[in-house]
Amino acid sequence: MNYVRVATASLLLSAPVLGRAQTPAPIPIDLAKRYFAEARALCTADGDKLWGVSLCGPMMFVDAASREIVASEADAKGVLKGGDGVFVGVLPADQIVANTAVEWSGVRWTQILWPLPDDDRLRATLVAHELFHRIQPQLGLPTMNGGDNAHLDEVDGRYYMQLEWRALARALEAHSKAGLDQAASDALFFRAERYRIYPKAEAEERALEMNEGLAEYTGVRVGNPTQDLRTAMALHDLAVHVGDATFVRSFAYATGPAYGLLLDRLTPGWREKLKSGASLEAMLRSALHAGGSDGMTEREARYGGAALRASEVERDRKRQAVLALYRGEFIDGHKLTLRFRHMNVQFDPRNLQPLGDAGTVYPTIHISDDWGVLDAKHGALMKPDWSALVVSAPTSTSGSTTSGDGWTLALKPGWTIVPDSRSGDFVLSAPSSSH
Repeated sequence: MNYVRVATASLLLSAPVLGRAQTPAPIPIDLAKRYFAEARALCTADGDKLWGVSLCGPMMFVDAASREIVASEADAKGVLKGGDGVFVGVLPADQIVANTAVEWSGVRWTQILWPLPDDDRLRATLVAHELFHRIQPQLGLPTMNGGDNAHLDEVDGRYYMQLEWRALARALEAHSKAGLDQAASDALFFRAERYRIYPKAEAEERALEMNEGLAEYTGVRVGNPTQDLRTAMALHDLAVHVGDATFVRSFAYATGPAYGLLLDRLTPGWREKLKSGASLEAMLRSALHAGGSDGMTEREARYGGAALRASEVERDRKRQAVLALYRGEFIDGHKLTLRFRHMNVQFDPRNLQPLGDAGTVYPTIHISDDWGVLDAKHGALMKPDWSALVVSAPTSTSGSTTSGDGWTLALKPGWTIVPDSRSGDFVLSAPSSSH
């Protein structure tokens, strides 16, 4: 399966148009060429220093609505047409459009949604982030399968994550070693408390930090040429995600750069230790050599803990009402279950809603699989093991397209919707030759 996520700098569209636009290509060639040149300048300036592997490689910009491509290089199968120093074409409907690394037409690409951010620093950070994802398999880092970090939608999970962010920001801004040590120690203290309350949190959070956290750290390091600019971008990441509807899939965009930059200051060479399984948290703890003597009350007070907890309790009161609605729709109500075979998924990691052991609700999601293409705009429930997706029961069918409350499903030939074991529920049935 290809899990596709996005950085905050460019919002992932959850329902791209599947047909080719009838208007001219929406991506200006001159601007695309300028951005390709900026990317080459970034990876050339890095000179393989950060990860020991060149970040340079094939890139494509894709307009989500029209699926038009402007690529920096030719594809292996000759689908794209060359001209004016770039290669253009249309991405097939069964391919996901997102900020990600993709294998398509015989090439591994860095794919970035058009338009890119106008701000130079945000754009460079996004590009370097996505360049990392293309070379990530070459780095020899441990493969980790994490859960959905559902604890980060609960009061204590969100509370201690935000206290950790506030402490990390203070550490990055510190003008003395003592100030850095105290704030970083506070951040680790809040993280340890979160891990104490939620025993599975350490493994689940670490999995996302090793993926998106390291990618965003790379974006901050490579996309910003000076220490001051890197610190400013890391502080931006810590601040901007506070407004996310949920932290379960986005927190690592904030923690990754912060921990990475602090480790750069305290223990250069830390990146090599990642290959042996060292975590960001453990390396920072070791670099500090001290945990501080203050207790929880003193540390919480330094970062406005009382007001923060009050706001999180109120948020949770409203969240429980939303959860009740989702349970009624996806657990108690009639539903359609779509089991995955070779799934590609596209979603916004900032608005997910954990639903306990039942899985996680994705308010907007786009999926392609052997059975066809699903677009859901009013919510769908992802099973905890990512084996299937649940939507409300279908209400209408027109040709090969079936619809329900906020979702449409375009089925491939031979696939049908049939009753499931519980009355009123449905599942997909494969063509006889593919059973």
